[in-house]
Amino acid sequence: MEHVRDVRDLPKAHLHLHFTGSMRPATLLELADKYGVRLPDALTGAEPPKLRATDERGWFRFQRLYDAARSCLRSPEDIQRLVREAAEEDVKDGSGWLEIQVDPTSYAPLLGGLIPALEIILDAVGAASRETGLGMRVVVAANRMKHPLDARTLARLAVRYADRGVVGFGLSNDERRGMARDFDRAFAIAREGGLLAAPHGGELSGPSSVRDCLDDLRARRVGHGVRAAEDPRLLRRLAEKGVTCEVCPASNVALGVYEKPEDVPLRVLFDAGVPMALGADDPLLFGSRLAAQYEIARRHHGFDDVELAELARQSIRGSAAPGDVQEKLLAGVDQWLSS
Repeated sequence: MEHVRDVRDLPKAHLHLHFTGSMRPATLLELADKYGVRLPDALTGAEPPKLRATDERGWFRFQRLYDAARSCLRSPEDIQRLVREAAEEDVKDGSGWLEIQVDPTSYAPLLGGLIPALEIILDAVGAASRETGLGMRVVVAANRMKHPLDARTLARLAVRYADRGVVGFGLSNDERRGMARDFDRAFAIAREGGLLAAPHGGELSGPSSVRDCLDDLRARRVGHGVRAAEDPRLLRRLAEKGVTCEVCPASNVALGVYEKPEDVPLRVLFDAGVPMALGADDPLLFGSRLAAQYEIARRHHGFDDVELAELARQSIRGSAAPGDVQEKLLAGVDQWLSS
């Protein structure tokens, strides 16, 4: 019988994890009780909520659940707990490097303002990294639903804290709203400050949104990017430029982008040579964390251990981890494969 290696032991990088969405369900319930927050029924059950975001009403419901969970994060101690637990979960799943994505403006009202909010988050990330041994950094993300001037403010702030743990600049929320080019100046500010450009694209919208990320925002990584599979020319471009797609299989199915796990075009992207970094997106809402994404690749797409190891390498190479960290993780991948 063929030896099946445990994907939790496979060293990997986690490049697509949203801040509030990383919370443990039990922690959410405890914080809601602490603050007297009445959560929607969908967040209090034993199973992940039933979601579908392919229409505006569905996306609104998804966002409402996310906002309800975020309203339970009210103090520096809450932030510290969330970050520490996210790091612990990643370590259990074999992650050696985590880039957690956050829009600090969402937390600013309860944490004393935008700058204090980001500093609290970065302090929590630093402490969690020291406690768990996990390499951990922050991608500051602007909200596509807000004014592009807000994004420029965030980009300047992100650059200011590049030496404190911010490594990238993103653009999140419903990609069907607003044009990527409206945020080009914000991304220019971030790039000029040495930050990696990692906007969302190619999830709820088609290949054109991925092209916009490349053309208008000069993305080095694309959050999701799976819809590029519908355009062979775009696939070649991503492969040739080495742009990493942060693919989140469980999320894609939960939000109705694809009907079944086997419909997610992992094999199409992989065979086209497009680098991928599998991610959990929002485990709180989708019910699975990082290692489960590798299990989806194995179980539903027939990835063998050699191919899973290559996926892990691609995640590591696509990260902002320092060279020595990447080398250590890549050596660990080889060791996993030889075990």
